[in-house]
Amino acid sequence: MDNMSLPAGMHEKYEEAKRLILESDSIQVYSHIDCDGMCAGAIISTLLDRLGKKHDLDFVNLDKLEDLSIDHDLTIFSDLGSGQPVDKNAKEDSKILILDHHPPLRSIDYNDGVDYTYLEVNPMFYGIDGSDNVSGGGLSYFLARTFDYKDLSWIGVLSAVGDMQNSKTGKLVGLNRIILKDSVDSGYVKCNSDLCLYGRETRPLFVAMAYFSDVNLPITNNRNEAIAVLDELGIPHKTDDGRQRTLCDLSNMEKGELFSELVRMMSKVVPERYVKYIPKLVSADSYDFLYEDNHTFLRDASEFSTAMNACGRNQEYGVACEILKGNRSDALDALEVVSKTHKMNLRQSIEKVTKENKIVEMENLQYFNGSGIKSEIVGTVAGMILSYGNWRKPMIGFTQISKDNQDWKVSLRCSRLLAYDGIHFGNIIREVSQSLGGNGGGHSVACGAYIPYDKKDEFLNLFNQKLEGKLDV
Repeated sequence: MDNMSLPAGMHEKYEEAKRLILESDSIQVYSHIDCDGMCAGAIISTLLDRLGKKHDLDFVNLDKLEDLSIDHDLTIFSDLGSGQPVDKNAKEDSKILILDHHPPLRSIDYNDGVDYTYLEVNPMFYGIDGSDNVSGGGLSYFLARTFDYKDLSWIGVLSAVGDMQNSKTGKLVGLNRIILKDSVDSGYVKCNSDLCLYGRETRPLFVAMAYFSDVNLPITNNRNEAIAVLDELGIPHKTDDGRQRTLCDLSNMEKGELFSELVRMMSKVVPERYVKYIPKLVSADSYDFLYEDNHTFLRDASEFSTAMNACGRNQEYGVACEILKGNRSDALDALEVVSKTHKMNLRQSIEKVTKENKIVEMENLQYFNGSGIKSEIVGTVAGMILSYGNWRKPMIGFTQISKDNQDWKVSLRCSRLLAYDGIHFGNIIREVSQSLGGNGGGHSVACGAYIPYDKKDEFLNLFNQKLEGKLDV
């Protein structure tokens, strides 16, 4: 593990945060509604439970933050707050703590100019990129760590994976390495290099291969071709008792043979300058939660994070929080129902886009009108239908924000190869959406925005122009 440590300034901020918590009798926690935010909220709630601190925990979307009341002894914002005017309703005796990794609106010494207590812990104040060096859940874990609760480190690992902090390099970097080391040393997590096929624990191997979508291959969306590849390599796709094998069932030798075959297949279809990146697409670090059962979705960090996101996108935040806090009996049954509903919604949405030929290709991008698709899942849909379009261009999906708000929710997904060119789509989507009276941001390969209803065509044209000369594929 890397010899990384918290900057001295951040360490001092956490000591201040510790004092704020210890001196407060009633605490309100607001956290974001995605996997990272739910992990962050669960860590803080567990910490406060152990300290015997009365608290309320609410999961909120970013557009609700300006109107939130500040009535408790202490109000904590986790995985949100840095980019929003959350102190709008602060009073003279208010105490506000922000643990966020997104770009901050306010300066590091903002507290000096206000008449209430304001403490913000943000890695970007110390030159640390919050998009891949530490997640919101990671920042919450570092608070728990000041109380020596290192057993919560596994949730920090889960939050980083759920926030796609490992998407570009295939491994956790920066401050995330401290959290990973704590979790490995505590016996909660095992880190291995493995093939980049989603569903390591639960998805039949040939199905996982068919969903490989960074580059369109003969096996993409073709399970029969995936089985044929396994047969040609002499890799059985069933166990002796007839169960479909998953990736975690393969021996290292079998994984090596499949790795070589995937690299060979990709090398034939990508431009030559991308060939050097192919191993990163095919192999990456995986994270097993050792206290979970084998062949369950809770064992693998990627599958676990997907289940948490399913809760977020179906407003079942309580189910996710119960799972994360270890209350498994009833919550696991509820989670199974949520996951089935989520998968059904995704399947119907993907069929709606692909069967009606809704993918429209422009010079530098491709998009679909996803009207009728839930705004909470349009990003997932965009990522899953990338394999039905042109992997050389980003896929953008549009849908209405809600029944009561006809403005557009915009989501973008792209092949990781495009990120290796240095294109940060999150920065581009923020710039374009803000120029049209909206807002947005996110990661280099996964991002989103909200824009006015009548600005869709202008958004597409501006985005297309911004990419001129950047996509050389």
